[in-house]
Amino acid sequence: MSVDSQFVHKMWNDFEISKMVKGGVPFPMLSDGGGKVGAAYGVYNEDAGVENRGRFIIDPDGVIQAYEVLTPPVGRHVGETLRQIQAYQLVRKSKGAEATPSGWKPGKMTLKPGPDLVGKVWEVWKTDMASD
Repeated sequence: MSVDSQFVHKMWNDFEISKMVKGGVPFPMLSDGGGKVGAAYGVYNEDAGVENRGRFIIDPDGVIQAYEVLTPPVGRHVGETLRQIQAYQLVRKSKGAEATPSGWKPGKMTLKPGPDLVGKVWEVWKTDMASD
């Protein structure tokens, strides 16, 4: 979503993104003309009429679980966003019985939150990261 029109989105997809991602953007792009949604999320710059790059991971209950806001000169890493979504999905599915350590990837060891884990996270993290 951006303040750009649907026509700008189409041009961006057809002449830029489709050359980097086979088939282009695999989801609908939304136009936030006037920046109302961006303002609600705190990323709209009214003076410049643009939105900073914001990434918001919102769970099925509508709760923001993570967000990152970057100014235009710095790009985002889609792989990291997907990794975080997978981690949030795993934690949600386990109803909080599992947690993911820093850099966790699907198929890697998870953590079992509780008193026994206190002061030992580094041991689990070191063991699992050694297998990368």
